[in-house]
Amino acid sequence: MKLPQSFYSQDTLKVAQNLLGKFLARKIGGKTIVGQITETEAYCGPNDLASHASRGPLRSREARRGKTPRTELMFGQPGFWYIYLIYGMYYCLNVVTEKNEYPAAVLIRGVKPIAGLKPEVKTDGPGKLCRAFKIDKTLNGSPASGPKAEMWIEDRGVKINPSQIKKAPRVGVDYAGAYKSRPWRFFIQ
Repeated sequence: MKLPQSFYSQDTLKVAQNLLGKFLARKIGGKTIVGQITETEAYCGPNDLASHASRGPLRSREARRGKTPRTELMFGQPGFWYIYLIYGMYYCLNVVTEKNEYPAAVLIRGVKPIAGLKPEVKTDGPGKLCRAFKIDKTLNGSPASGPKAEMWIEDRGVKINPSQIKKAPRVGVDYAGAYKSRPWRFFIQ
């Protein structure tokens, strides 16, 4: 069953943890690619200095961001895809969470291939995941639920034992002051 848009209206930390064990699916032509979500990161609003939408103090090499053409989707309705390019070569897949005008999202960092991918395809990182699922900016701003969704997340009834869910600091956010050590990365061990 596709997750409803209301699922994404919850607190971002809750969504990030509850996505573990769910299934990312993308239909390309007549083929559906599916992977079980194994790792996520939460980006929690305008005060989170690791977030693209942070309104916090100046960062190294960057001005305060807040709402920009790039981050505008994070300020939109929950349940839409926010996709961006890092290092000029890797796409990252996020789903917007919480409420309109509150910039929060969950980065999907990794999945376990289930269907439509060769076993040797790597999906254990945001760039690898996007490459395997052929995700690029064309899906940016598209719905993550509903009949028009080209890519969605399904609940197939798999329950992850809470003891299997591990927390750690997010990856690559050393610039984020006190927010760099927040345990907002979640993964199945």
